Amino acid sequence: MEPIPVIAVFDVGKTNKKLFLFDENYKIVFERTARFLETHDEDGDACENLDSLRLSVFDSLREIFKHKEFDLKAVNFSTYGASFVYVDEYGQPLTPLYNYLKPYPPELGRQFYENYGDEARFALETASPVLGNLNSGLQLYRLKYEQPEVFKRVKYALHLPQYMSYLISGQMVSDLTSIGCHTALWDFGKNTYHNWLSDEGILPKMAPLHPADSVLTAEFPGSTYKVGIGLHDSSAALIPYLVSFNMPFVLISTGTWSISLNPFNQTPLTADELKQDCLNYLQYKGSPVKASRLFTGYEYEQQVKRIAAHFKQDEIRYRTINYDPAIAARLNNQPALQATENSGQLQKSAFEQRDLNSFADDVEAYHQLMIDIVAQQTISTNYVLNGCKVKRIFVDGGFSKNSVFMHLLALAFPHLEVYAASMAQATAVGTALAIHHAWNTKTLPHDLIELKYYSGVQSEVV
Repeated sequence: MEPIPVIAVFDVGKTNKKLFLFDENYKIVFERTARFLETHDEDGDACENLDSLRLSVFDSLREIFKHKEFDLKAVNFSTYGASFVYVDEYGQPLTPLYNYLKPYPPELGRQFYENYGDEARFALETASPVLGNLNSGLQLYRLKYEQPEVFKRVKYALHLPQYMSYLISGQMVSDLTSIGCHTALWDFGKNTYHNWLSDEGILPKMAPLHPADSVLTAEFPGSTYKVGIGLHDSSAALIPYLVSFNMPFVLISTGTWSISLNPFNQTPLTADELKQDCLNYLQYKGSPVKASRLFTGYEYEQQVKRIAAHFKQDEIRYRTINYDPAIAARLNNQPALQATENSGQLQKSAFEQRDLNSFADDVEAYHQLMIDIVAQQTISTNYVLNGCKVKRIFVDGGFSKNSVFMHLLALAFPHLEVYAASMAQATAVGTALAIHHAWNTKTLPHDLIELKYYSGVQSEVV
């Protein structure tokens, strides 16, 4: 029996590190999940264990080669963003992999913006809201001024996906999906690195920039497989939609954050959009994606706990609440109590202000929570819809399985087709699809994504 041609994808999240093998039809034929204990940096802050991550990659590849039923054709990587590995001329890490949630020194932030323009103007130029260590470019700036001797020894600053690729290929490169996502590194108007990198002597420490769909040869022993250069996970998750649909769309990716992504909107960010936590990032083909963010998943969890406690119910009950149009119509006819973009409170749900004693039961309270969340979502999504004719909205992640959310969203956008989208491991599939040309001789499959249409009152599978 001939071995199955496969691609290995390392999908590295903050909590779980996953390995998938996909066949030529992008079906999972092998998977494994690992969790690593965190380590700590010199300040005692928790951070990723780089040694464990590196050894896991090597061990996983050795395990794949033992499976004679697979013929490894390619390897690629996707990871969370805003994380640099600083390597010396021999490719050895010089520091821990600092956590992007590590507090940024206020005085250093002030120094940076005093030198390179006020925060609002700089944020517009780089499409990067002021986010401290989440702006990975500012991590480099911090290294230069807090650890100058270490900074001098840095050969290249590699974002985490490119470091993982380097482990296998032995080649150090940079990729646009990591460089172009709220890093404060990229000048979107000039379509090149921002001039502050040259001024600070940081530009030479950026590895050569390669297209995100490029491949390298493998240095790690085993076979003649190709090595992708890695992608930022948000960009990777968008790829299955880009290869499956030509008609302009917005993808609302839901989880802890609810992120509206419009890869067809090329309009520059405005100061107001930045204020409301919008940003641009670069997708794998190099063009900008306009995005807006809400902390919706976290807000939803907190308020569901409040409803369950008040009405003495199990929180699990709310995973399967069905949409009731009569309840929704009655609640929608009441005076609005909404957090709007004008109040500067878009990240806060109006439901926080509501008295649970005013509801007849927990189902009514739950519908009101979802009405308030969808009111926020509508404002946030409209930011990326402006200036671009979009026909469809796709929702993936947790809220795509929420009947109440989906029906209310369809009501909020009656002029658009609203679909719940379902596909297993979108980030990993997108990471494999990015280098389809390098390993897969088959045409792209047409059944990657399952869609469920919502009209506001009824739904059907298409």
